[in-house]
Amino acid sequence: MSPLNEVRRVLDYAVTEIPPEKILMGMPNYGYDWMLPYASGTAARTVGFVEAIELAQRFGSEIIFDERSQTPYFNYVENGVRHVVWFDDPRSIKAKLELVNEYDLAGVSYWTINRCYVPNWLILQDMFDIVKL
Repeated sequence: MSPLNEVRRVLDYAVTEIPPEKILMGMPNYGYDWMLPYASGTAARTVGFVEAIELAQRFGSEIIFDERSQTPYFNYVENGVRHVVWFDDPRSIKAKLELVNEYDLAGVSYWTINRCYVPNWLILQDMFDIVKL
C-alpha cells in the first residue's frame, strides 16, 4: 500500500531529481492482508479492494480511516490468528490522485490493472482526461 504521507515523501525527493512532467506516479490496485504479529520474512496476501470490503463484512470488522496515511484499514481474527488489512477506498484514491496536480506530474500508472474497482475508475474519469499509453 501507499500511505499518502510516504508518497509525498517520495515525490518531494523525486521532483528534485526528475522533471515532474516525466513522472508517472504508481497507483496500487490492491491491498495487503498482514498476519499479526508481523514476523520478518513473512509476506502479506494481496487483496482487491472489493475483496477487502467483503472480508471486513464477513468478520464484522469496523473499517477505520487513518488520517495520517489517508488510508482505510481493519482488523480481524481467523482461526485464532490476528490480521490487519490495508487497502484503498474512494477517499484514499482521490487523495492520491490530487497529488498529480499538486506536483504537476505527467499522470499515474496502475499496477495490477486487472482488478476491477469501479469507484476508482469513476474518480479517475472525473478528475482527468484518460490517455492509454
